[in-house]
Amino acid sequence: MHRESPKPFFLSPAYLEELARRRQSLLERLKPGEVLIVGSVPLQVRGGSIEETRRQDGDFLYLVGIDEAESVAVFSRAHSQHRFVLFLRPCDMHREVWEGPAIGPENAPSLLGADAAFPIQELEARLPDYLANALRVHHSFGRHPALDAKILSARDVLRRRERNGIHWPRIFCDLAEVVHPLRLRKSAFEVDMIREAVRITEEAHLRAMRAGRPGAYEYNVEAELLFTFKSHGAKPAYECIVGAGSNATILHYRRNTNQIQDGDLVLVDAGAEFGHYASDITRTFPANGRFTPIQRAIYQSVLNAQLQAISAARPGVTLETIHHVAVRAITQAAIELNLIAGPLDDAIASERYKAIYPHRTSHWLGVDVHDAGPYFLLDSSGAHPSPQPTVLEPGMVITIEPGIYVRPHEHLLPSAAPYLYLGVRIEDDILITEHGAEVLSTRLPKEPDAIEALLGGC
Repeated sequence: MHRESPKPFFLSPAYLEELARRRQSLLERLKPGEVLIVGSVPLQVRGGSIEETRRQDGDFLYLVGIDEAESVAVFSRAHSQHRFVLFLRPCDMHREVWEGPAIGPENAPSLLGADAAFPIQELEARLPDYLANALRVHHSFGRHPALDAKILSARDVLRRRERNGIHWPRIFCDLAEVVHPLRLRKSAFEVDMIREAVRITEEAHLRAMRAGRPGAYEYNVEAELLFTFKSHGAKPAYECIVGAGSNATILHYRRNTNQIQDGDLVLVDAGAEFGHYASDITRTFPANGRFTPIQRAIYQSVLNAQLQAISAARPGVTLETIHHVAVRAITQAAIELNLIAGPLDDAIASERYKAIYPHRTSHWLGVDVHDAGPYFLLDSSGAHPSPQPTVLEPGMVITIEPGIYVRPHEHLLPSAAPYLYLGVRIEDDILITEHGAEVLSTRLPKEPDAIEALLGGC
């Protein structure tokens, strides 16, 4: 019996309009005879029968907008009638007792604007019809092996029908070629979602700073972050990093189990995800409310590098340029602090700076915290094609996050000993605008005096 499922709260008119615009843009990018297939993240089971929390595939989320498992979308310029087809779990009253309502293929055309929708169990039988006479198939092979196998099986079915005049696709390529350029430039709707994620994250970081005092544990700070995210209808965009003392020098430290000591710097890297959009912010602060002279020297060096990198961010430049600005500032500071040997240009050319700054300065931000989008494009205008860095345009959102992490390393000078195991990173989310760059996370202090003033009132 047909039964209408409750309308999911996130399928607002504005969101549905946004999804329709994205799909239209995708279909315009596909050439006649091309098909694109994208699937949801498979279910993951923990402890034998309990389904784990999973993060939906970013491309599926961007194009379809729903967080349902066992779902596949087909976008076609090869089918005569169906441009957007969904395969979904059917509505099931018994399963909904455990998992809540599903959209179901019965409701997908009216709710999501699909031209056709079928139960996911029919994917294997129907897929050959949607690949028949297709010239090219876009799909991310290797991401979801079960779906890969069904696509290749459909190709083999069509190959056997070739004598009947049915063409089978010979060319398969990654869907990133057509989808990821769309994801790179954010719409006004997307920017609004990111702004809200950033606002929530700023509040969470302020609570974290006040909680990260001597005697507390790193997990106490993490709890404040998670509490704030959940209180605003958000969730963590990635696992929170709360590193006190020497743990601040571990780039992806996530244990968050140590007790915070008097005199520690505390590095907090955490971002909320709101409306399927991520934020990504890092702050470093003294647990006791005061930077020591050595801590302040490292901190100010990182802040100066970040401010210079932000000033360099504008349309027409590249992430490579921004990174080089940050590297040059960090390296110069490290030489002046006698952490590494100069001269400046040699320290950069020989990559001695990587002893204290081993990561890149920026990444794309959006549906995924490390969002989709090409960092380099192939320039085929010359005799020898070479990748060229992507040029920034208005609507792109990036992070700028330089840091200094002083750990034992062959390139460190003996004079670096007083700085050992100090770690500082400062990260903000940046919207590229027509005139330059807008820092989205300005409400969260990062000047050392402002941080001390904030913590002094705790």
